[in-house]
Amino acid sequence: MGTKFKGSKKEIHALDAFIKLKRAAESVSSRLIADFAKSNVTESQFGVLETLHHLGPLCQKSLGDKILKSTGNITLVIDNLEKRGLVDRVRDTQDRRYITIHLTIEGKKLIESMFPDHVKRVTEEFSVLSIDEQETLGNICRKLGKKDHHNE
Repeated sequence: MGTKFKGSKKEIHALDAFIKLKRAAESVSSRLIADFAKSNVTESQFGVLETLHHLGPLCQKSLGDKILKSTGNITLVIDNLEKRGLVDRVRDTQDRRYITIHLTIEGKKLIESMFPDHVKRVTEEFSVLSIDEQETLGNICRKLGKKDHHNE
């Protein structure tokens, strides 16, 4: 077991599973984001670029929700991407309060150059699992990540 906590069997199993999940996620993530430094991009910045590339322009709140970042944090990430000319904030012509974030040509070029290598590295990381194990892991993570999973 990964925990030294002396509690009920249920508590010990939950803590042990949490520790293993957290360590595995951090380990894989740290190996994957090491290559982002080559492009001078943070993990959050990559997440924004990748999300915009695949989903198209989004409002700042939706972007934050997609990459699990707080409002304050996503503002800073977008500010830094905008300073580098990788994204633009575009005000809606009908409702000037509504702003969407768009990839610039440079942002599109950058994510298109980075993404294939990222996919390759993710595939390599997950190659220790069979396809069935990857599907099972995905289903478990989806179930665990649901906000209302206690009500199922």
